[in-house]
Amino acid sequence: MSSTEVLPSRLHGVADRIPPSLEMLAGPRSGRVTLPVRLAWSGPTDYDIGDPHERLTFYCLLLDCGQRRDIVNYVNAALLRQDWPRIRRLTARRVMRLWERRLPDLTAG
Repeated sequence: MSSTEVLPSRLHGVADRIPPSLEMLAGPRSGRVTLPVRLAWSGPTDYDIGDPHERLTFYCLLLDCGQRRDIVNYVNAALLRQDWPRIRRLTARRVMRLWERRLPDLTAG
């Protein structure tokens, strides 16, 4: 890569990865989940959804790196709503704004 080439933003395509509704999020409410290496290539691959700290790490990873199908399959709508105040403090503001614009129910209540 030459010095004049620019890497694409890691935020490129974030809006396309956000599901159109919270109802689509069908992830588990409990149990252990093992992510594929393409998502967890440099850290833990196994997460306990029932552990709030592990779930927070898991959800932040998915929002940052997951594709829409990953988010739909691994994220639970009720748990995401519950964890949203903590997630939004740990994730890029631009990403949070996109999620909240697409899914305003996240900030309700």
